[in-house]
Amino acid sequence: MAYVTVIDEQNSAAAGPAANALPNSAGALFQLLRDGTPRTRSDLTAMTGFARSTISARVEELLDSSLIRPAGENSSTGGRPPSTFSFNPDARSVLAVDLGGTHARIAVTDLAARVLAEKEQELDITRGPVAVLDAVGAIAMELLQEAGRSPEDLLGVGVGVPGPVEFATGRPMSPPIMPGWDHFDIPGHLRQWFPGPIMVDNDVNAMALGEHAVTYPGVANMMFVKVATGIGSGIISDGRLQHGAQGAAGDLGHIATPDGDTTPCTCGNSGCLEAVASGPAIAAQLRESGFDVPHHAAMLELVRSGDLEALRTVRQAGRQVGSVLAGCVNLLNPSVIVIGGVVSTAGEHFLAGIREAVYSRSLPLATQHLRIVATQTKARAGVLGASTLVTGHGLSIENVNRLIG
Repeated sequence: MAYVTVIDEQNSAAAGPAANALPNSAGALFQLLRDGTPRTRSDLTAMTGFARSTISARVEELLDSSLIRPAGENSSTGGRPPSTFSFNPDARSVLAVDLGGTHARIAVTDLAARVLAEKEQELDITRGPVAVLDAVGAIAMELLQEAGRSPEDLLGVGVGVPGPVEFATGRPMSPPIMPGWDHFDIPGHLRQWFPGPIMVDNDVNAMALGEHAVTYPGVANMMFVKVATGIGSGIISDGRLQHGAQGAAGDLGHIATPDGDTTPCTCGNSGCLEAVASGPAIAAQLRESGFDVPHHAAMLELVRSGDLEALRTVRQAGRQVGSVLAGCVNLLNPSVIVIGGVVSTAGEHFLAGIREAVYSRSLPLATQHLRIVATQTKARAGVLGASTLVTGHGLSIENVNRLIG
């Protein structure tokens, strides 16, 4: 089983922070066990420098809370083998919700982001917050029952939405493709089903967390770019997810493309990247060329069939994305850029267009070790990140101490 840690602005949880920098508490000791590696009391004493009696007391507290569990016995050179303890990801569960422009993916996970039950469903974000969130609540209750869990078992709920979010309140802020959602109290509405903490973030921020935790936990500087109905990015810099002053960091889709395109955008401006290189934009360009592509799903089918005009159009869209990303590369100097979203499934032609523009427009020093790759977590990036968002908060030192106390 893969064990994950979270990075965010409030909590940079890690499996092994400097022992002498941690308070003498059960929550602090728990951080040393979150990587899933079984450890003995002696191991923990050596790692922390705390008295053995203190370690024993804290271990008992964590065992009573079920956050850790016995992991067997180590071999011994004589006498009784020492007992080992490890993180118990089954102690609680997490409800993870990934809302896109036209779909929702909802999952129940354990505390290590392992999916226990999951459902994907078409769900148009333009139906408004009440209709969409009521549908989410109904699906989530079914999934909890399927997983053998209850709302009371939840450590919390994580939600990703396709627009800017005021992270402190969980309210969308002027989201371009979410009519009726501006300043809506998402946590307050969901609390009628789920009593615990409810955390809301931009969907691409959640995807960045999910991809980082599962695929690139050792990478300190990376971007996750989602290209679907809209275009956005999640930025991890120096090991932290960046929200910006008002939660608008990473809104890649509303940067103007360098070629001066004047296509109108949903945000009210023209020539935005989203207006020329998103899934609907590519489909519209193919319709103008005489193809019967009513939506971007039909566009993807055309691309996969090997149609030359469709491949050319998709590659050019990749170049448009890359031309905007080139400025991000010069500014942020990431070592990995992960491309996700439904348009990324168009295949290598789209990625090739992105790479072509980035490598030709960015400084050589910034691209010397840069990797531009397709997502490995694929459609699950959002729910994995939403789960990680919750555990990063709920399993922090302070909140573990609160759970135990």
